[in-house]
Amino acid sequence: MTGSLSLFSINAVLVMSADDGSRIYAKYFSAPHPPAGAAPNSTDYPGANPYPTVKEQRAFEKGLLEKTNKSASDVILYDNRIVVFKMESDVMIYVVGSADENEVLLYNVVLSLRDALGILFKGATDKRTIVENYDLVSLTIDETIDDGIILETDPVMIASRVSRAPAADAPNMKNIDLTEQGLMNAWEFGKRRLAEGLRQM
Repeated sequence: MTGSLSLFSINAVLVMSADDGSRIYAKYFSAPHPPAGAAPNSTDYPGANPYPTVKEQRAFEKGLLEKTNKSASDVILYDNRIVVFKMESDVMIYVVGSADENEVLLYNVVLSLRDALGILFKGATDKRTIVENYDLVSLTIDETIDDGIILETDPVMIASRVSRAPAADAPNMKNIDLTEQGLMNAWEFGKRRLAEGLRQM
């Protein structure tokens, strides 16, 4: 079996504009604790961030966008990394893993991110919506991946954990009477309204 087994499957998650190649969201993961015996600045152990500086990250992202614009496949090998991606409206969502990582697993992650964002934004996953709801995008990725470890791949579960703030015009729940008498009064009121509606037909 090639490679070493590790929970640190994801090196990076990127959301980039397909129009101009600008970075909308980028998160590069690194294991919180390098293995014993690893050099302080080493990037060759599982879970290490392969692009520690912003300059290296920008160069990787630029080359990646150029390569994926020409690609007909959703899974490519670039810079000795497996990259899976999905185009959604005018944005590209990328998930990057090491060369010996399971591409089916990575593909499930990118699909779950795309679908969870689709649920949260009601299908309007575009650059403007992502920028306006940057907090929800960040929370969605945090609920899916933590330090490069995949936590969840069910988009419905991810979207349910990422909640919006309550609306200002939400009904005031303090005035609802949930005692037995209050529920009976609500039942009688409902029965009367139904009877009135049926008589008017």
